[in-house]
Formats: sequence, C-alpha cells, structure tokens
Amino acid sequence: MPSQLLAWVVLVLMSAAAASGEEPGWHFSPLAGEGDRAALGCTVDSTNVSFTCLAVRCADDFSVALHLHTSRAGGPAGRWELTFDRQNFPAIAVPDTSPYGSRLEGDVAGIIEAIEQGETGYIEPVDGSRGNSSRLPLSGSLQAIRQALYFCAPRTEAGQKTPADIVPPVPRRRPQTDR
Repeated sequence: MPSQLLAWVVLVLMSAAAASGEEPGWHFSPLAGEGDRAALGCTVDSTNVSFTCLAVRCADDFSVALHLHTSRAGGPAGRWELTFDRQNFPAIAVPDTSPYGSRLEGDVAGIIEAIEQGETGYIEPVDGSRGNSSRLPLSGSLQAIRQALYFCAPRTEAGQKTPADIVPPVPRRRPQTDR
C-alpha cells in the first residue's frame, strides 16, 4: 500500500509541474487567480524552472496590460528590447502586484498588435542576465489573446438593467371614432 501511495504522490507532483504554465507557445495563463483573463506566451526553451514569457492581460479596471514574467536572476523589472518580425519595441518593465511581477509601461497597443500579427518575436533584456532562449513563437497568439480579452469589458451590477432587459414602451392605441 505505501508504494501505491508514493506512486500517486509522484504522479500528482509531476502533473503539477507540467501544469505550471511556463511552457513554450501561447495559451491561457494558468497562474493563480488569472482564470481566462490573460494569454501567456513563453519562449521556445521555457520550462517551469527557467522561463521568459509575455502576458496580455485584462486588468481589474478593464484596460489591457502587457506583463513580463521571467525566472531570470534579478527579476523582470528593467529595460527590455522586444522585437517582432524585425520591428523593435524598447520597453520598460516596472514592478507590479500581478502574478507576473511586472508590467510594461506606456501604450502597449502597438506591441500587442505586432504580437498578434507577427510570426516570430524575441525578448531580450537590455541590462542584466539574459536567462533562457529569447525566441518567442507568435503562432497562436492572435487566438489566445482574443479569447483571453473577449470578456474584458465592464460587468453590470446586480439588478442593473442591461440593454436586453430593457423593453421599449408599447405605443398607445388611439381610440377609433366613427366618422
């Protein structure tokens, strides 16, 4: 019986490691509390121990933010060079309270569009250690990002009428008169 229990524990631990989410390519972010609010794209050599990823995320205020998630020594904060199909985007990652540890400053709409429409990207730190591979495949990014942001809109309060709940008034009929 103890050997079966040990085998079960090993299987559970292996499944948890494989499901950590820092795997190459684009998919929903499985990090705690993220649900389907973010798409995570990780470089080709990413593992659950060594990874560099970008997350396109619906923020609590329903704005769209771009986050950097990495295991590199020194953390994600700092200056980065993002390249998508030979178009360079200098970026500054600042610490934040998201599960990713940092958010890219400024207007990121052009970067997100380049990710969605591109074929290959590279994520390189300007300062500090590089970490694992910097090549980020972009196939599947458009679908993953659009699915994650599909519900990125303000929700209605309980009891608040939505357009589907609002019924137009029925026009009153005029009484017919005999002529």
